Amino acid sequence: MARTRAEDFEEKQHQLLLTAAHVFATQGMDKASMSQIALEAGVSKSLLYHYYPSKDALIFAIIHTHLNELETALQRATDPDLPPGPRLEKLVLTMLEQYRGADDQHIVQLNAGQALSDDQRVRLLQLERRIVRHFSAVICEIHPILDRPERPLLMPVTMSLFGMLNWVYMWFRDGGPVSREDYAKLATTLILEGVKAVR
Repeated sequence: MARTRAEDFEEKQHQLLLTAAHVFATQGMDKASMSQIALEAGVSKSLLYHYYPSKDALIFAIIHTHLNELETALQRATDPDLPPGPRLEKLVLTMLEQYRGADDQHIVQLNAGQALSDDQRVRLLQLERRIVRHFSAVICEIHPILDRPERPLLMPVTMSLFGMLNWVYMWFRDGGPVSREDYAKLATTLILEGVKAVR
């Protein structure tokens, strides 16, 4: 007989993924075991394997859930009524807010490497590209010259912005001298003012 889904299934699943992300982030992909994750999450090993039949399935679920939540938040934050500059800043701040408390998931994403199958990597890449397009579309609207066929600089500029945002977890601390709002303005300004000097 198939298991019935508990009313709090999604909440428990979310907590399980958070716990697993913490174990992977602190122990490493190779050292962390499904037994250890089950123990830390307070569930049976059989229940863990019921929902995630392998370690790579669990790692994929952590990253896919993290990226899917980010993409959904960016969709909601996209405001066509805002001028492009403030719209970009709003997207940057949304991304920084989504990163709040998500250091473990971020570390898992950066270090998943060979733990994932080719199919899993392709599916995550498709999701990552949708996330990137939210930003590149606005940057292109602000500086169309970046998308010239003879000198395609739109993607390098966009990924430079991601380079700033994706490493925030290494140094940013809530309650410090720079708030997320401050850094959203700073990162946006660096891009918008910096591209003016790009030839």
